[in-house]
Amino acid sequence: MKKLKTSQLSSPKDTLTGFSYTRAHFESLVDHALAHARKLGASDAGAEASEGCGLSVSVRKGALETVERNRDKALGVTVYLGARRGNASTSDFSFAAIERTVQAAYDIARFTAQDPAAGLPDARDVCKSYKDLGLFHPWQITAQEACALAIECEDAAFKTDKKITNSEGAAVSAQQSHFFSSHTRGFRGGYASSRHSLSVAPIAGKGDQMQRDAWYSSMRDPLLLASPQSVGRYAAERALSRLKSRKISTLECPVLFESTLAAGLLGHFVQAISGGALYRKSTFLLDSLGKQVFPKDIYLEEDPFVLGGKGSAPFDDEGVKTHARRVVDAGRVQGYFLGTYSARKLGMRTTGNAGGSHNLVLSSKLTREHDDLKRMIEKLGTGLFVIELMGQGVNYVTGDYSRGASGFWVEKGEIAFPVQEITIAGNLAKMFKGIKAVGADRYNYGAKTVGSILIDKMTVAGS
Repeated sequence: MKKLKTSQLSSPKDTLTGFSYTRAHFESLVDHALAHARKLGASDAGAEASEGCGLSVSVRKGALETVERNRDKALGVTVYLGARRGNASTSDFSFAAIERTVQAAYDIARFTAQDPAAGLPDARDVCKSYKDLGLFHPWQITAQEACALAIECEDAAFKTDKKITNSEGAAVSAQQSHFFSSHTRGFRGGYASSRHSLSVAPIAGKGDQMQRDAWYSSMRDPLLLASPQSVGRYAAERALSRLKSRKISTLECPVLFESTLAAGLLGHFVQAISGGALYRKSTFLLDSLGKQVFPKDIYLEEDPFVLGGKGSAPFDDEGVKTHARRVVDAGRVQGYFLGTYSARKLGMRTTGNAGGSHNLVLSSKLTREHDDLKRMIEKLGTGLFVIELMGQGVNYVTGDYSRGASGFWVEKGEIAFPVQEITIAGNLAKMFKGIKAVGADRYNYGAKTVGSILIDKMTVAGS
């Protein structure tokens, strides 16, 4: 492994030692903002102080490329004058700057049109107490140590096979943040969190036959990250498997989405039943509450309280308490994803999802423990196994779905050859109802966990 010169790196003492501001200091800033808002005559107000810091290091072909350190802070204020709302923010934490920011939010509210749905959450929905969910695991890593890990990961990819000829690089990131928020409906709360990652993108083959793939590991706790050797080796194996890819003719066939991509399908569903899309009537799943959207074996659970979970939160972005719930029961939609504003627009109650969903797990009662990826490919029979999607061809109003794709053609339950330069198309409503199987090969992508998903039929456009 190529050694780096000391001059290329930060000092060994230059580590992520923590934050510049304490929770107590944030409380004093927020309380001052709220007091000034009341002094100006605000009917309601909310404020949040936050700070984030981190280290990102990238390497390519054994050499250091970048070392980036980020440290940012902000204080945001929302002021309400009845049904009028104004927002402003600052990165200056002096009391004078905070007062100017509150004044700016107040002035904006004075000239904003009235909106009956605007306002803080109802007191009954506000989180009054909460437990530590174990979301903060700082990584005391130096730039030199991060660089060594990234090189080790990339080196493992190169050593997998001589056909790994190049690399787009490897990277290590260590990030942490904390905040405190309060508003005049009785909410006070905040916590620290962390997110760390290791990634690599090797290239296999030469000339026109080159194929690229990537892999990564992301965790709140650095001790839970996959080893650099396993990340590098798996990324290389994925790139190698795509060599000698070819096109296929246009046809209709079953399509198996790898678990990493199945999480995207779940994301499309969440978007389609989220408040903004619903009250704007810009979703193909309008008025879907209580209706059959998936087959009867499909369930979707939301649990905000998973210890260390990537989507865990004791309260949402508005200070509303979160709840564990079943969003889809036997294929039927049992609830939407709503914040306070969208809930009022719909004449409903907030679900504690301002800011997004929390630890979703999609499952099928038909899934068995042995339904790994190999078994799912066998269930596919003859059709397309997709491992990469390109483009943004999703129309949420109609549900029409069209994405560039690459993967493998499967015949009689076995991979026949890799394919590329194809497009898969369908309609999300039909795709959801056409789910034939969900694999036991569960993958966690942020706040979503799901195995590979087999769709009964889609159009595959090739040559």
